Amino acid sequence: MRSLVRCKFYLMILLATVLFTVGTTVSDDKTDLSTGNTTQMARKSTVMILGSSYLANPGADVHNTKMDDVLALKRQAEIQQLVEQLARFKPTKIAVEVDARLDADLQAEYNAYLDDNLQLKRHEIHQIAFRLANQMGHPKVHCVDYFWAEQSPRIPESEIDSELMDYQQFAKTHNQDHLLPPKPTTDRKVTPDADGTVLIESDKHESLIDLYMHLNQPKGRRADHQAYMRIARIGIDTQYPGAHWVIHNWYARNFKIFVNLTRITESTDDRILLIIGAEHVFLIQQFLEDSGDYIIESPLKYLKTEDAN
Repeated sequence: MRSLVRCKFYLMILLATVLFTVGTTVSDDKTDLSTGNTTQMARKSTVMILGSSYLANPGADVHNTKMDDVLALKRQAEIQQLVEQLARFKPTKIAVEVDARLDADLQAEYNAYLDDNLQLKRHEIHQIAFRLANQMGHPKVHCVDYFWAEQSPRIPESEIDSELMDYQQFAKTHNQDHLLPPKPTTDRKVTPDADGTVLIESDKHESLIDLYMHLNQPKGRRADHQAYMRIARIGIDTQYPGAHWVIHNWYARNFKIFVNLTRITESTDDRILLIIGAEHVFLIQQFLEDSGDYIIESPLKYLKTEDAN
């Protein structure tokens, strides 16, 4: 009899524990975390970061992949294939590397595109983001970047003394050239410009799918990040031009991109695709993971073609 009573007692404790756990889980799933005008859910939204080359060849980075004309018929077919494969991610929002304060300008461009009143330019925002957003039925494309005033003169911003962050000049005049970003190790043609900008050009045709597969390999993204860690070491005694640049420019910019992503997150059902320069991928992914609020998906499985499986 005592054994029966004891058994019932333990069963009641087990049942209460299960009910408490389930109740807690359900409660957590429905908890709203209010942050100003943005409502975020306790469950995790999903983000996929597509590291991209700049298809219009603006020469914006130290190392730049040189693209032929993406408006050519062969490239247009490749872009369409890329869009079709990215659509398998089923994004609910698409975010791009445009300053968030220029959101109205980009919205006007996207509206014109939806009205068949815009000729798409060569850059990846028009060629990939606009096409994919339209295919998915999205009413807008989200701007999540942040630029200093000297990079976006239309945006008023008090500037930090650039001399405190001129790590390149400091390295050249203080025998610290070895801390500057090294020349890329590649079998492709490398052409340096007089201003230090490097163009990397393939000597044979490389499909856009293959290019994006290459750009989104984790090993390459980590190598990018390590280059910034070397830049941070440029300086002597109480002078930290490298650290100032990495902190006030590179880290600050990517941190604000992360924050802007959180501001467009509205639901745990959100599946956000961020299309951005490949060098940004490592830090933004780290910030998203460290926040504990997001699931990160790799674009590689969506870039793989059926023939590669």
